[in-house]
Amino acid sequence: MPDLLISLFARYLHCDETVLWHGTPMSADPVVDVAPPGFLARLGLALRVLMDAMLARRLLLPEMPKALPEPKVVEKIVEVEKIVERPVEKLVERTIEKIVEKPVEVEKIVEKVVEKIVEKHRPPEEGALHLLSILQRDGRFVDFLQEDITSFKDADVGAAARLVHQGCKKALSTYFVLEPVRTEDEGTRVTLEPGFDKAAISVAGDVKGEPPWKGTLAHGGWRAKEIKLPERPAFVDARIVAPAEVEVR
Repeated sequence: MPDLLISLFARYLHCDETVLWHGTPMSADPVVDVAPPGFLARLGLALRVLMDAMLARRLLLPEMPKALPEPKVVEKIVEVEKIVERPVEKLVERTIEKIVEKPVEVEKIVEKVVEKIVEKHRPPEEGALHLLSILQRDGRFVDFLQEDITSFKDADVGAAARLVHQGCKKALSTYFVLEPVRTEDEGTRVTLEPGFDKAAISVAGDVKGEPPWKGTLAHGGWRAKEIKLPERPAFVDARIVAPAEVEVR
């Protein structure tokens, strides 16, 4: 019982129990800096504790911490930077190697052979001489005409003429294609209209005034449709219709 009273009284005085028993604190740092009470004071306190239940209860309860002051709320505006990601277009230079085939112009030398036809103007008589030489070669035409046939009998002339006819006809069919100027039969009545070709049709007889003229076809005429005379070498003399012939023995 005395220990309980001492403990309660010590809590009431906020001091260690050793101070109440011995009158000196046990630690170097006292809780409350007060003078130790005497015996009579302690006895009176013990009696008060015995008589006052509320006091005893207060002494038995542990020391409550002092109420902390109510914190004061201070509103403070804090600016917070919000990071917003925004897409930014960035130009990036990129080198792309592209192989481009570039045509290379190469000069190709092509030798082109151009046949240039040089027309050599021959004298007009050269063609006639050429034809005459062909008739002489194939039909002995010039020999027959140059021969004096007055002393020959008709049978002999007819035999020679047959040979000339065969050779000359062969030459004409080989180098010429002939067609008649007028296709009507000889002896047919024909009418020559105005504007007819006077070089193709020869008019004879009683010709008066202007056409149209009516007459009888005496000869149909001939027109060279194609001419295929061979070329004569330039070194050959066109005036040589037939070369002289020498028989060597």
